[in-house]
Amino acid sequence: MSTLLQSSFISPITPRLARVSLRNAVRCNNAVASLNSANGIPYRSAELSANGSTSIPSFLVAPNTRIHDLVNRNRLRIFSGTANPALAQEIACYMGLDLGKIKIKRFADGEIYVQLQESVRGCDVFLVQPTCPPANENLMELLVMIDACRRASAKNITAVIPYFGYARADRKTQGRESIAAKLVANLITEAGANRVLACDLHSGQSMGYFDIPVDHVYGQPVILDYLASKTICSDDLVVVSPDVGGVARARAFAKKLSDAPLAIVDKRRHGHNVAEVMNLIGDVKGKVAVMVDDMIDTAGTIAKGAALLHQEGAREVYACTTHAVFSPPAIERLSSGLFQEVIITNTIPVSEKNYFPQLTVLSVANLLGETIWRVHDDCSGGIETFSSLGID
Repeated sequence: MSTLLQSSFISPITPRLARVSLRNAVRCNNAVASLNSANGIPYRSAELSANGSTSIPSFLVAPNTRIHDLVNRNRLRIFSGTANPALAQEIACYMGLDLGKIKIKRFADGEIYVQLQESVRGCDVFLVQPTCPPANENLMELLVMIDACRRASAKNITAVIPYFGYARADRKTQGRESIAAKLVANLITEAGANRVLACDLHSGQSMGYFDIPVDHVYGQPVILDYLASKTICSDDLVVVSPDVGGVARARAFAKKLSDAPLAIVDKRRHGHNVAEVMNLIGDVKGKVAVMVDDMIDTAGTIAKGAALLHQEGAREVYACTTHAVFSPPAIERLSSGLFQEVIITNTIPVSEKNYFPQLTVLSVANLLGETIWRVHDDCSGGIETFSSLGID
């Protein structure tokens, strides 16, 4: 008997805004309550000073120390680079915070200048900066931001990298090649970052290139929520991996979608950004095919895969990916009519000129915001509600 498509986890993303604002209120109330008591005994109103402020024992505070400074002694700061300020603003809104004030500019010769416009001494700092195109500019900007925070005596610096560039150069496939992913990891570590928060790395082995902790978040729950809302009949669905290397990702995706069947596109790559489809493993005739990948660059792989699926009798083809790099001629290929819908996330900003009717952009701000809270609070990402998000 056919059933409507359902994702097999309870999404913790949608109803978070109200809970986060309550969380902030509880934190503030708890902090003030702890200041308004000594040895567990609350102060009476008679113990208030003439101007209405609470009298705090001298052994707790130094003279002339303000209560506000005590409450915010271990405070959290979020700064945004210029690569994706809209996503950083969404993350800050989800967390009930304001973005930190930072000055970033280019000199006439292209050099990058960064100055923090507020104190971060002793703060837990999170820098939101994907290394998306122009990759070299955004990577260098991230490094300079990290250095500025380190020299400003930040307690902890976490590089929040929604899209980690150079991740495809994670191994040697031919002689005399560089492993740029390891080089970039070394640069981020040596700049002064204490931790990295990344979303959908091209391969899990990239985490091992860092000598600092890496929190790896998957964007699948956001896409799964959206697909479940479309009420596609589960009997009509098949999840497709566009290449053999993405089978593990597609299998995990299929398991969340009512344990849907899996198909694999076998391709032979003759060069970078050049792909040739050979054959299809699996049955897609008369079905709705959902192609899953971590990124779309020139869209050569996924477009040729979609053409093969149509040849094999697929009724509709959906493309689902976390990172929309969209290098030319990706837009022409994706908007050519091969896809019923192209579903992406906002880890990389999409310019207005690259929008087309079949494109749907989902936000990962809540996902990253909740992860930042957990990192800041030293909470595990492996509890039941969050393990479904795939946090390592």
